[in-house]
Amino acid sequence: MKLSTKGRYAITAMMELAVREEFGPTPLIEIAQTQHISLSYLEQLFAKLRQQGLVKGVRGPGGGFRLNRAAQEITIAEIINAVDGEGFQSFATAADHMPDGQPFVSKRLWTVLSQQIFQFLSGISLAQLMAGEDAQAILERVTEAPAVAAATTAKQRIA
Repeated sequence: MKLSTKGRYAITAMMELAVREEFGPTPLIEIAQTQHISLSYLEQLFAKLRQQGLVKGVRGPGGGFRLNRAAQEITIAEIINAVDGEGFQSFATAADHMPDGQPFVSKRLWTVLSQQIFQFLSGISLAQLMAGEDAQAILERVTEAPAVAAATTAKQRIA
């Protein structure tokens, strides 16, 4: 199984939100810059994440996005489903039966495999993922974030 680009970017962005949670709402422009993801692409992903109740937007000065629930309560499967839709859960073919009426063995195989993968990812919380080494690299960048954000804001005011 290959995780889609949408899923990978959504997980990465959610990890960054979790790391930055103590600093308040995070503007998408900061995630776009630190993760080298297109801002417009992030906006599309966050619209889906917001629809599914995983993030909430904060308007006004100092606004941005926050996790809508604790990182311990958000699973990786939820994030993937939010951006990839329910199609992630099943690799099964559209047809249930072969032309001669016999069931597709491969459909059952892919359905069971999909369920197993989904159950596995449902057991991994965003907080558990954050305990990994990649999260530490994000945390190190976040400590530099206030200076980067101030410089970005100053550039935006000038422009």
